[in-house]
Amino acid sequence: MTAPEQETQVSQEIQETRDSGDPTRRRVVAVGAGAIAVAGLGGLALSVDAAAGERTPAGRGKAEGAPAEDCYVLTSETVEGPYYIDADKIRRDVREDREGIPLLLDLKVIDAVTCRPIRDAAVDIWHCDAVGVYSGYEDMGNGGGGGGGPAPTGEPPTGAPTGAPPSGNPGGHQEPTDDTRYLRGTWRTDRHGRVAFKTVFPGWYRGRCVHIHAKVHVDGEWTDAGYEGGHACHTGQFFFDEESVLATAVVEPYASNAAERTTLTEDTIYDQSGTTGGLLRLRYDHRDISRGVRAALTVGVDPDATNDGQGAPPQPSASASPSAT
Repeated sequence: MTAPEQETQVSQEIQETRDSGDPTRRRVVAVGAGAIAVAGLGGLALSVDAAAGERTPAGRGKAEGAPAEDCYVLTSETVEGPYYIDADKIRRDVREDREGIPLLLDLKVIDAVTCRPIRDAAVDIWHCDAVGVYSGYEDMGNGGGGGGGPAPTGEPPTGAPTGAPPSGNPGGHQEPTDDTRYLRGTWRTDRHGRVAFKTVFPGWYRGRCVHIHAKVHVDGEWTDAGYEGGHACHTGQFFFDEESVLATAVVEPYASNAAERTTLTEDTIYDQSGTTGGLLRLRYDHRDISRGVRAALTVGVDPDATNDGQGAPPQPSASASPSAT
């Protein structure tokens, strides 16, 4: 497929996301050894280009016989945060009824030591909606009770998410308070290590910059019930540059989010290391971001490590190359 054809396909995916007026919950319809299918979703064939800052020096960390491609440093580990719900929605389209700017999140998961893509991994994503509300915890975020309307002014509600773990509970996890599950989903990497999600550009809430949470699970098994066993080799967050966030802030429903916004440089979770720290590469019409955004990143992981996001980010296993720490 030529570059223009790839661009056309990306545009069509974003337009399809924008034009679907009544997105509904997607249920698991088939999970087998060969493929996973979701009703109403066609295949995604998207290119992920390496960006400056993702590459390590030529040849570093590359195993003998590895594919001829750039090697990647380990993507930064972060805490899980309070609002993770274990993979109970096997789907690529996570929007449900949430309004917002269409976002196509295009990821490639790769072994940071061998540079080989990791296939059949389970990738979880979850994030707040345009006004800072997390599904499953609607009474604890910017929605002021889950209505999804404008964020309240003044002091934040008790228990409002900040991304900082509560004292005495390093992982900060809290049990869900309701049955909503929008803007959450799990999907399987293909043989190229790629996985893509249809979602909306996240909003913000007091104490954190705009971000998407992610986990990568390996060594488990795909069954009719979903993904079972294995372990989380990566728990991280993906971030958005300030230019894109400011562009969304004048578009509804983001413009109705009155919560104080933390910038990328002020955030206590983002480590300021660019793509290694999870900073997404964005592509959109700078004249009108509301038309949709494509976000891409190659995620370098150590599949032998266990990084569940509980407590301080752990060190990589001994198998990781020194350049990837």
